[in-house]
Amino acid sequence: MTKTHAKITKKTVSVTLDPVLYQKARDMGINLSAVLTQAIEAQLQAASAAQWKHENRQAMEELNRISDESGLLSDEYKAF
Repeated sequence: MTKTHAKITKKTVSVTLDPVLYQKARDMGINLSAVLTQAIEAQLQAASAAQWKHENRQAMEELNRISDESGLLSDEYKAF
């Protein structure tokens, strides 16, 4: 979800971290906002994929059943 806007409006939030973890990240110069943004983007992508799989499970099972029964259009071209 890379933003292409020159100016992005951001929201200030409060998070709770283990103090030792926070201090180590700070000492290493880690940008916590960037890390949190990347982590949330990854979680959203994973959740979206899981939701799609759940919502389309029956359709995929039906397609697999049809393929098992009838084969694929490309079966005649298989070299293996």
